[in-house]
Formats: sequence, C-alpha cells, structure tokens
Amino acid sequence: MAHTDLSLAELVEYRASFEEPADFDDFWATTLAAARQHELAPSFQPVDIGLTAVNTFDVAYRGFDGHEIKGWLHLPAHAGDAALPGVVQFQGYGGGRGLPHENVLYALAGYAHFVMDTRGQGSGWSVGDTPDPVGAAPSHPGFMTRGIEDPSEYFYRRVFTDGVRAVEAIRSHPAVDPARVAIGGGSQGGGITLAVAALVPDVAYAMPDVPFLCDFRRATDICDTDPYGEIVRYLKSHRERVDRAFSTLSYFDGIAMARRAHAPALFSVALMDQTCPPSTVYAAYNEYAGEKQISVYPFNDHEGGAVFQEVARLQWLRKKFA
Repeated sequence: MAHTDLSLAELVEYRASFEEPADFDDFWATTLAAARQHELAPSFQPVDIGLTAVNTFDVAYRGFDGHEIKGWLHLPAHAGDAALPGVVQFQGYGGGRGLPHENVLYALAGYAHFVMDTRGQGSGWSVGDTPDPVGAAPSHPGFMTRGIEDPSEYFYRRVFTDGVRAVEAIRSHPAVDPARVAIGGGSQGGGITLAVAALVPDVAYAMPDVPFLCDFRRATDICDTDPYGEIVRYLKSHRERVDRAFSTLSYFDGIAMARRAHAPALFSVALMDQTCPPSTVYAAYNEYAGEKQISVYPFNDHEGGAVFQEVARLQWLRKKFA
C-alpha cells in the first residue's frame, strides 16, 4: 500500500472532467414523485435486544416502487419527552442493517439512530433482510452493473430512492424532530449520503466518509480493485457499451449530487485508499455546494479514520445540534 494517486496539494485543486446529463434534475424529480405515489406506511415494532440504555424498533417502510425496506431505529432509553435529533446511517457495499445491537453508537450519544437496510445486499460482511425484487439484464457479479444499460433500471436508482424514503420514515416517528435529521455512512454509505443530501434539500447535516460512487470515469481508469473493478470487467466483455454505461452512471455520480447538496457536511478521505481513490472523493468534495470540511488520513486505506472518525463525527454533531 502506498500513495498512488495525486498529491494532497493536487487533490485540493482537483476538478473532474464530468458532464452531467441535461435531464438530471427531471430524472430524479420524476423518480421521487413515482415513489411517493406509494404510501410510506412506516411501522416501528419494538424488539428486546438486551440493552438497557437503548430502545430498539424493527422498522419497515415503502421505498422505490413501493417495495418494503427494513431498518432498525434505536432511541435512548431515558430521553424524556423532548423530540430528538436523528441520524440516518447508510451501509457500506455488501452490508445490510446487521443484527440490532451492532449499530447503536448515535443512540448512546442521545440521538434517534436509524440504520437503513440496503436492498439486495447484506450477505457480505453484515447481514440484511431486504430483497431487491427487480430483475436486470446480464451483469457482472455484484451490484455495480445491474441495469447499467439504462438509468431507469440501474440498481442505485432504487437504493438512492430508498435512502430518501428512509429520511421520511424517521421523520414520521413521534420521538424525532423532523427538522433535525442528519445522514451519514462510509464508502457506499457515503455515496448514498451525498445522493440523499442532494435529493432531500432540507436534511440538517451530512457525513460522507470515504464516499464511493464518485467520479466513475476516473475511478475505473485508475482503480483495479472491486467494486469499481466490476464495471471494468463488464466493459471488457461488452466493448460496445462503454458510452452507454457511463451515460447511465452519470445520473448517479456523487459529483452531480454534491453540486446540489447544501447541508453542512463533514467528509473524510484516506490518501492510501485503494478502493475509493482520494481523487474521486475530492472530485465530489470540491464540488459540494454547502458548508464543508474534510478529515484527511494520510496513511490509511479504505478504513479511513475508522474509530477516530467516529469521535470526529460525534464532536461535530454535538456542536451542530447544539
């Protein structure tokens, strides 16, 4: 592992040569309008996970095309009657919502903590409970090329919509202050965070850590590891579909999302990241339209700041919510 990307001085100035689709905003407005034709129908069923400091609920709500999406909601057990600020957590690539005790940090810090399951995932490093009922044309194993021939069929159209509806779900709970909901996640979760920050204009704060799904063209040019490698191997087989694939991906690129996101944001980046190269993170960060700051970890790979960044997020949120 070594520094294989641009220098930090170059990263600070880096601007990707990215041209977004002319109908980008219409595409997403139409997508979300269609999703909202289905009732959100949130349900919160209490579950006993053996923790006395946290009350946990098994959540279900309707996401893209009315599909049922699962999640966990954790509330501080002794919060009182005042409405709580909330944090929605999006998971990394291949991970699901996990077991209910796995992600309770924000609840222990005094927030309503909602962990969104990722459709079709949750069989890698963390278990999940939400299927993806949508079929797709031939694709490389994984999720990066599912529906890549058409933006209306692409996997992340569904996931980003699920993320928007997750914010709506937590806002519907009576214990949560709907005006004070932050969003965050690492890697794929960071990419979803950027998308939801763009598509939910009044989200309070955003915390994308080492975000994935940014600057697809550069990522596939310089990165030989998965998940971006899935796209490379797909195009190695489908030589005639390069332009079509990148046209689809342009509707989901974190650069375009960052241009539309205005919530104050705390990013993180690792300069030895072999999975989400730092230039792809800075491609989105440098375009981010809102107040922003970034934690830089010079000698870390895709784990980024890990527990150190958890401390940074908690301190940052405390100041912001105060």
